Amino acid sequence: MELKDIFGKALLDYQSGKYTEDLITSTNISEDDELPIPYLFRAFKDMPMLEQKALQLAKGKILDVGCGAGSHSLYLQEEGFSVKAIDVSEGAIDVATERGVKNAELKALLDETETFDTILLLMNGTGIFQELSEVSTYLNHLKLLLNPGGQVLIDSSDIKYMYEDEDGGLWIDTQANYHGELDYYLSYKGEDEIPMKWLYLDFETLNLACQTVGLKCEKILDGAHYDYLARLYY
Repeated sequence: MELKDIFGKALLDYQSGKYTEDLITSTNISEDDELPIPYLFRAFKDMPMLEQKALQLAKGKILDVGCGAGSHSLYLQEEGFSVKAIDVSEGAIDVATERGVKNAELKALLDETETFDTILLLMNGTGIFQELSEVSTYLNHLKLLLNPGGQVLIDSSDIKYMYEDEDGGLWIDTQANYHGELDYYLSYKGEDEIPMKWLYLDFETLNLACQTVGLKCEKILDGAHYDYLARLYY
């Protein structure tokens, strides 16, 4: 099913000076929350610690997956790296290009065929895996895209805390799907995007999935709120 690219419209509005309101996000386990559009245009100094660390560890020829407005790619370009930015949002690619990203392409990760020394999946990079059953498909593809000695830098969160009740107990349904599989809703200026699947992976589950496809998985850093940055390599 084709997305309406509401995300891209919001980025284009901001880029062209028509910013009047923010994106609204929600999931099947959380209420509406604002995603401030200016945040998607942030400079390195305004990025969370995990993102800063990932950018500092990037090396060689780099692929920025789900590049959005291109903030990560722009920083790396300024540092002298060769960067390719991809996203499934046409608006995002238009904005990234307008902002100066030299090589930005409308493309899904599974359609990418070039090889790289560093692949970045940031801002909950496991999200695009969508469901636990798809993780090995994506990891195997990432492995194919890595040059010898290459690395994938990816962040995610263990969202188990979102299921806690007031007494600290968990109300996870053990018969249901993995607790990090969410339905993700996005709206902007009264228009709703088609709901998407979005996956948060705890580190142990990511590590196990990596082992099954022959990737090593190393935790680089813990973030401030159940999040982490990991490095995958073989």
